[in-house]
Amino acid sequence: MKTFEELDLLPAVQRALSEERYTTPTPIQAQTIPAAMDGRDVLGCAQTGTGKTAAFALPILNRLAEKSRKAPPNQPLVLVLAPTRELAIQIEESFATYGRHLRLRSVLVYGGVSQGNQVRALNRGAHILVATPGRLLDLMDQGHIELDRLEVFVLDEADRMLDMGFMPALKRIISQLPERRQSLFFSATMPPKIMELAQQLLRDPVNVNVTPKQSSVERIAQQLFFVEKASKLSLLQKILGTPEADSAIVFAKTKRGANMLAERLSRGGLRAAVIHGNKSQSARQRALDAFKSREVQVLVATDIAARGIDIDGITHVVNYDMPVDAESYVHRIGRTGRAGADGIALSFCSAAEMGELHEIEQLIGKKIPLAPGQIAPRPAPPERRRRSSHGQSSGQSTGQGGSRSHGRGQSNARSSSPRSGQAASQRSSSNRSSRSGAHDRDGREQRSSDSPMSSPLPRKPAVAAMATSGTTASSFASSLNESVSAQPRAKRPLQRKVRRLSSSSSRSR
Repeated sequence: MKTFEELDLLPAVQRALSEERYTTPTPIQAQTIPAAMDGRDVLGCAQTGTGKTAAFALPILNRLAEKSRKAPPNQPLVLVLAPTRELAIQIEESFATYGRHLRLRSVLVYGGVSQGNQVRALNRGAHILVATPGRLLDLMDQGHIELDRLEVFVLDEADRMLDMGFMPALKRIISQLPERRQSLFFSATMPPKIMELAQQLLRDPVNVNVTPKQSSVERIAQQLFFVEKASKLSLLQKILGTPEADSAIVFAKTKRGANMLAERLSRGGLRAAVIHGNKSQSARQRALDAFKSREVQVLVATDIAARGIDIDGITHVVNYDMPVDAESYVHRIGRTGRAGADGIALSFCSAAEMGELHEIEQLIGKKIPLAPGQIAPRPAPPERRRRSSHGQSSGQSTGQGGSRSHGRGQSNARSSSPRSGQAASQRSSSNRSSRSGAHDRDGREQRSSDSPMSSPLPRKPAVAAMATSGTTASSFASSLNESVSAQPRAKRPLQRKVRRLSSSSSRSR
C-alpha cells in the first residue's frame, strides 16, 4: 500500500489527511487500518513515533461517521485508554484533527484536575471517550460513565500500564466491557503478563508487529559519556550551549532532581521547563506548550511524566541520570527518533551507574558508542574481589570498633607471620593509646579505599577512570592509579608500629 487514497476511507477523512499532508501510511497504519475497518480485533506491537495513533483513530472515525449517530449522554461508543495524561491529551487531539470535518464529539477525562467540566461534557454526550484508568474508574463508580453501548475498546501502551501498576484497574475496567465489541490492543513490548492480558481481551486478533525492539534505537545516534556525578551539570551546560542542541529533553531520576536541574539550567542562562508527577496538570501542559512552541529550549522530565510525549523536531535526548529500568532507556531516546527521523541520544554514566549501563546494553543488544575523546573505564583489579579463608574480602578485616583495616595486601602479609594473630588481638586494645598518633595516616588511607577504583563491587562492575569536566578519562585514570600504587608504602609505618606494640606487649608479660 503506497497512499492513503488506496484505503477505503470516507472523503471527509481523506480531506483531513490531505490537509495534514499525510500521503503514505506507515507500516503499522498499512496493516492495522484495513483489519480494523473489517471489524477484526488487532494485537499491535509498536512503539511510539510509528504512527500508531492514526492506525486506530482513522478506522474508528470512519466507522462512526458511516453510521451517523447522535452521541448518547454518559454512554460512549468508543473508549480509548492511555496510561498518562499527556498521552491521553495527544490522542484526543489526533481524533479532533483527523475528524475535523465530521460531526463527532470526543471527550477527554484524566486525573489531576477538577472533574466538573469532564462530567458536564459527558452529560452532553460523547462518541469517543479518551481516558486514563484512575479517573475513568472514579467516574464509573459515581455513575457518570456507562459502558453498556460501547462498540470499540482501544488499549494503548499496555506495557506502560503494567509498569505503572494499573493492572488491577485494567482488569476492573475490562470486566465492565460488553461482550460484543471490537478491541484494539497496542504495546511496545510483549512481556508474559501483557500477552496473558491480550489473550483474555482479544478474539482471533490480527497480529501486527512492525517494530522489533531494537528498531527505534538503531536509527538514533547514541553516545556515552563516563562522567562523575559532580561534573554532570557542567558537561550538560556545554552540550546544550552548542547550536545543534536546538530542542532537548533531559531525563532525571527523581522529581526533586528534575526541579533542581531545571533551576540550575535556568540560572545558567538556558530556557528550561520541568514536568513530573507532582506538577499540576495545568503546569505540565504549560511546560509542554512552551517546549512545542520553542519558547523553552530544554524540557527536564522524569520517566512517567515524559511517557507519550510526541513532539516533532526534538534534536537531543540526554540521560542525565541513567534509568534504573533498562526498558525506560528505549522509551527515553525514542522521544528524538520519531517515525524514522534522526536523533541524538546522550547518556551520562557515573561509577555508581555502571550496573544500569550493563543492563541497557544487554537489552539493546550492543554497546552504546563512546563519545569522541572518551576512554572506556577499566574494571577494578581482580585480586580486589578475592575472598580470604575467613569469608572476608582481602584487605577488609575489621577491628573491635567495626572499622576497616588498612588496605589490600596487608592482611595477607600479617596472616603469614606467626605473630599476626597476637598483633591483631593487641591492635584493638592498643588503639586507644595510639589513636592520636596513627589516626591521620589511617584516616587518609580509609578515604582512598572508598574510591570507585578501590572499593570491591560484587554485584556491579567498578569503574577505574571516569571523565570529569575539563579532564580526560585517561588522565583521571592515571591519577587514580598513582594514588592506589602508593598505598602500600603509606602503610609501612603503621605496620612497623603494630609490630612494635606486639613485641612490647610480649616483653611485659
